[in-house]
Amino acid sequence: MFEQQRSIEDRTKNSWWSYLKPTLPKRWLLIVAGVMWSAVGIMLLNYAVTWLTLSFSIPAILLGVLGIILSVMVNRWGFSKIALKNIERILALKEKACLFSFQAWKSYLLIIVMVSTGIFLRNSAIPKVYLAVVYTAIGGALIQASVKYYTRFFSLIHRGVS
Repeated sequence: MFEQQRSIEDRTKNSWWSYLKPTLPKRWLLIVAGVMWSAVGIMLLNYAVTWLTLSFSIPAILLGVLGIILSVMVNRWGFSKIALKNIERILALKEKACLFSFQAWKSYLLIIVMVSTGIFLRNSAIPKVYLAVVYTAIGGALIQASVKYYTRFFSLIHRGVS
């Protein structure tokens, strides 16, 4: 009797939680991840361009070009590989998955560290034109890597995978 009552309570609790849990087909997690990576990349590039245009000069232009070159390298040897691993992880999920599973749970800790570091750097004494190099490199790499999410999503749609 007690076991049966406990089973009913567990099912009620699970159905209540599942009602609140935002789920969607896993292919749409690819779009969510791509949009998030693109949005953060655009935000970082916006900071960088603003800082570089405030001190518009030949050195500022050269620093901007350096940031673009670094973004290709950061994408190639860093973010691109992370995006591909994340895409494979997403595609291995059940057909309907939690909205927040567009990133692995341990990645949320990395995001907290990166956001905190960004806030610290923006409020530090480091000249903004030098920070613009870092922001351009990371922002550009995020946008480049986000294309992998969109490409995989549209290849699934093209193949008729739901």
